Amino acid sequence: MNSSSRNTVILLVIVGFLTVSPVIMLLFGSFSRGLSVSGAFTLDKYIAAYTDPDLGEIINNTVIFVFGSSLLATLLALFLSYLNNRTDITWKFLFRIISITPMMIPHILFSVSWVLLLNPSNGIFNLILKQLFGLKNSLFNIYSLGGMILVEGLLDMPIAYLIIAPAMASFDVNLEESSRVCGANTLQTLIRITLPVLRPAILAAFILCIVRCMASFAVPSVIGMPGRIYVLATHIYRTISIGFAIDYGKAAAIGMSVLVISVILIIIYRYLTAESEKYVTISSRGYRPAVIELKRAKVPLFFVLGLLLFILIVLPVLVLVYTSLVPYSMIPSSRALSMMNLNHWREVLKDPISILSLKNSIFLGIFGATIGIILSIFVAYTIVRIKTRTSGILESLSFLSFSFPGIVIGVGFMWFFVRTPIYATIWALLIGYIATYIPYGIRPLSSAFIQIHKHLEESSRVFGAKPLTTMRRIIVPLLIPGITSGWILMATMFLRELSLSVVLARPGSEVMAVQILRFASDGLWGRLSALGIIMIVISTSLVALVTFIGIKLKP
Repeated sequence: MNSSSRNTVILLVIVGFLTVSPVIMLLFGSFSRGLSVSGAFTLDKYIAAYTDPDLGEIINNTVIFVFGSSLLATLLALFLSYLNNRTDITWKFLFRIISITPMMIPHILFSVSWVLLLNPSNGIFNLILKQLFGLKNSLFNIYSLGGMILVEGLLDMPIAYLIIAPAMASFDVNLEESSRVCGANTLQTLIRITLPVLRPAILAAFILCIVRCMASFAVPSVIGMPGRIYVLATHIYRTISIGFAIDYGKAAAIGMSVLVISVILIIIYRYLTAESEKYVTISSRGYRPAVIELKRAKVPLFFVLGLLLFILIVLPVLVLVYTSLVPYSMIPSSRALSMMNLNHWREVLKDPISILSLKNSIFLGIFGATIGIILSIFVAYTIVRIKTRTSGILESLSFLSFSFPGIVIGVGFMWFFVRTPIYATIWALLIGYIATYIPYGIRPLSSAFIQIHKHLEESSRVFGAKPLTTMRRIIVPLLIPGITSGWILMATMFLRELSLSVVLARPGSEVMAVQILRFASDGLWGRLSALGIIMIVISTSLVALVTFIGIKLKP
């Protein structure tokens, strides 16, 4: 076995351990009588899980929530993609950037901001409407399936946008012009020509949104649980976290079903993205994108687009800042302005658990993303450069975790770690984070490796450089943009991670997202908002700092 094959096998073992072991332990746990019982297998956990009288309603809620949110996200992404790529809308470049910016806002904070706006008791928007129109009851109730669908759809829109926008931008003008020559107007051309050709991208975006919605925990926990609307994610959470009858085996049994569905959906997604090559419409240098003149609709659509992006980005942050400064929920007014203070900030900064969660999150974000990106460099290199059957298996394993719902795989890791010294420590979170988010590091690095010609490595080796020397002195400097992108993605994911953390975090290993969830459960909205703003500032600062360093190091 040569060094390349040996290194590939080593990486295969590491990645396999990270991605396959929690699945194996999840399966093991679903047939086990309990955490402390080894070798005693039973079907009781599956029987208990699927004869639960509440399961029918939970599945019904899950289906409505997942499909409703995915449909909303896909339609919004389609609308934004069309305006940004195919029309003469004003400030197009800015809107393209802003369309994906919401990915930087932690989902739990986005969910909380909507609770602060639309909760039926003292939501700011509801209070304003009551005062303006003399209403006795609140007009909106965020604690509903409709509220969950609205917030999750807005959160997942950037994911769908990133899939649909490139396909929309590369649509050949000749097809639409042929349609118009035959007498079709713009709307008919859109329905009969544009959308059918974009069908693989639209379906891929929809399916990926379904996967992300099934994995979502922030919205179901912050919005659904107070309204007693439970989906599979929160059902698993309640099974292992609430009450006296905690049942990890039952949670594993439910989780196995969710995991199987997610993996099947990811397989369908990859098939659709591969099938999209059949719908290629750019075949020559004569290609130019068609630009639709909006004419009278230009100004109204500009304001609609501006309002949507205000709701996505500016509003959540403004609500959090305002709530962190007022003593309790109140309508913005001169009285509210006079009562603003920093008491909530002081309480957070004096709270030992909040400070500990802050330190743990920063450690996981910086150290964890660094370890993850180093591993991603070697995995991406092997996938792109070493074309063997083993490297193909490595590629499949490295992207397997993309289909893992966080709370489900968290249960698997819990079963794996429970008999080890790292159980209930920050190291368990570190391993879980890297295993779950390693695709976010491999993706940009694989694209970067493809751009680097093999001749550079061959020239280095001709002069006697060893493989690691070539990697350090030749390859890594050229990979700075990909390393920067991958590190930023992983660090921001680690800082805001919630679903995996609620399962693995224990006293002493709390993270900011878990502490924010606790504040939400206790109704401590001011402290929550203050800690949330700190989280956003840290995340933004890390992104800015690493981007600056990447620019300086770029050859």
